[in-house]
Amino acid sequence: MDVLRPTLVRIGGRVYRKNLIQEQPFPQEEEQDFCAGPGDCADDDPCDAFVVEETERGFQSRVEVPSPLYKYIIGKKGETKKRLETETRTSISIPKPGVEGEIVIIGQHRSGVVSARTRIDVLLDSFRKKQPFTHFLSFALNQPAIQERFLQFKEEVLEKCSQDHGVSSSLFQNPAKLHLTLGTLVLLNEQEIRKACDLLQQCKEDFVDQITGGKPLSVEVAGVEYMNDDPATTDVLYAKVHMKDGSDRLQVIADRLVERFVASGLMLKEWDRVKLHATVMNTLFRKDPTEERNNTITGKSSCKERESFNGRNILKLFENFYFGEVQLDSVRLSQRFSSDTSGYYATSGQLSFS
Repeated sequence: MDVLRPTLVRIGGRVYRKNLIQEQPFPQEEEQDFCAGPGDCADDDPCDAFVVEETERGFQSRVEVPSPLYKYIIGKKGETKKRLETETRTSISIPKPGVEGEIVIIGQHRSGVVSARTRIDVLLDSFRKKQPFTHFLSFALNQPAIQERFLQFKEEVLEKCSQDHGVSSSLFQNPAKLHLTLGTLVLLNEQEIRKACDLLQQCKEDFVDQITGGKPLSVEVAGVEYMNDDPATTDVLYAKVHMKDGSDRLQVIADRLVERFVASGLMLKEWDRVKLHATVMNTLFRKDPTEERNNTITGKSSCKERESFNGRNILKLFENFYFGEVQLDSVRLSQRFSSDTSGYYATSGQLSFS
């Protein structure tokens, strides 16, 4: 890490720098550790990112933490928790594994409680980013007419391009799960899912109803494009979408939703604008047909070995393939690796336009 350009972590509207701890790690140790720099949140510079209460025993701060993240605060054999308590002169109470609740930090000095809380927040933020996403915001494109045209596209591609390197039926999306992904979320308990659902409804009131006028958006799905630089080594082929009236309302809704979810801390910011696309072929499907999103959107590499395919002929022959028109009437909080009765992803919550 360049010491002149340290990694910055945003928590609760404040910015902390990420400093490496110079120590010998335990073999196969699960946690890493780092802390905010000294003076980031001192008594003469009150920390407004969280509440520190004064009690008869001194000071305390409470933080709601999903139970899957407890282990990162405890550390191997409790070492991280012990180190935090020793270095900040506090006592840290953590619920039992699997029991949802609050981590409570207690100390005689406010500065110690603030320091412990800040370091815990930074740890949680770091390890949350390493969790696989559990949900994503989506527009469903699986209306019958679109599915029928998609299956025709698949049939024609296999008929005309099956001899091209890497092209096979295993590359194609499940027609029941055709969708647009707006952004991904890591929601680790029911409280976080409810928070995401509540935020969707707040977005509806704040700006979505005004943009849609309470009516579905007419969208056309037409033409195909590829993600990477060389069509001869394609990993993802997607269908393009645009508003039938030529407006940018769909893009505006997508961008503002992501902006609001990023600001809430429920979503990580990846790009300045959402790339609206419907994946129709993906080399990840070849080995894992349940994989619903290609990782190139977030810049994260997949742990799977990917075998690219030659998409030149497909792009040439199906450049303007018309998948049809769809009425988008809601944004869904979709659950990864799931299916409802229609074959689409199970919905944890949704924002309806009407």
